[in-house]
Amino acid sequence: MASRVSVSQITTLGSSFADDLQTYADAGLDGIGIWELKLAEGDDGRAHEQFAASGLASAAAVPAVPSILPLPLLGGPEDPAERVDAYCRSLERLAPFEPACTVLLTGTGDRDVAVEGLRTVAAEAERLGVTIGLEPYQREGGELWSVVHSIPEALELIRDAGDPPNVGIQFDVWHLWNTETLFDDIEREVDRFVGVHVCDRREPTRGWADRALPGDGVADVPAILAALDRAGWDGLYDIEIFSDDGTFGSAYPDSYWAAPAAETIRAARAAFDRCLTLTPQEVEERP
Repeated sequence: MASRVSVSQITTLGSSFADDLQTYADAGLDGIGIWELKLAEGDDGRAHEQFAASGLASAAAVPAVPSILPLPLLGGPEDPAERVDAYCRSLERLAPFEPACTVLLTGTGDRDVAVEGLRTVAAEAERLGVTIGLEPYQREGGELWSVVHSIPEALELIRDAGDPPNVGIQFDVWHLWNTETLFDDIEREVDRFVGVHVCDRREPTRGWADRALPGDGVADVPAILAALDRAGWDGLYDIEIFSDDGTFGSAYPDSYWAAPAAETIRAARAAFDRCLTLTPQEVEERP
């Protein structure tokens, strides 16, 4: 199983955009998942030049306001119309980086409002030549984040929005690992996937910003990666680690955010590679 690997910039929260590009390239990664919060205001031209010079591919990008409905734990405007406007502005800013997709959460509230908002952002994304990746959010505790918590639920919402051709699914191991129909969903819907985020579920988990490196938690990451490969996923595997250092109120003593970025990247890549070393038979035989 040969895989192209990227890292989503939230994994190295404390470092700059330019430093991330250098660290990721030095680590031999294939790509980077750009977070708008890392882009300095008024200096996008320089960021474009730095990105082009890095040689990295562009994985899933994350706007500063990543949802249509409010996200109580992240703040931002309460008015969905203001959030949609902010998302559309972010699309214009992120489009020059040619991301595999831009991540979209529904947020929490009225599902019908989320459907209408998706129509709007999809139309703006189509104008800009951008793909939207709608991300289902982990059902456990997910009522604060989303109105969709599985791949079938996300596809139903997309259909209700008119099934725009430039809207697909952002797959995330942390959100979907315990979905009862996960492996059937992967096999059946992989063609709708536009991005894949990889991490693991710590048990017991200490919060939403407490994710483990691939293979270090209770999600069967080797089996999930093998299923994605069998189903035909050929895009980037984007490692995305939330690991609170106090930024969101919980300073975990083993926070990856508190560690040097290069150290975190080395550990994350090594953990991902270990998940790939298992043969299909070994994956099947895992407890």
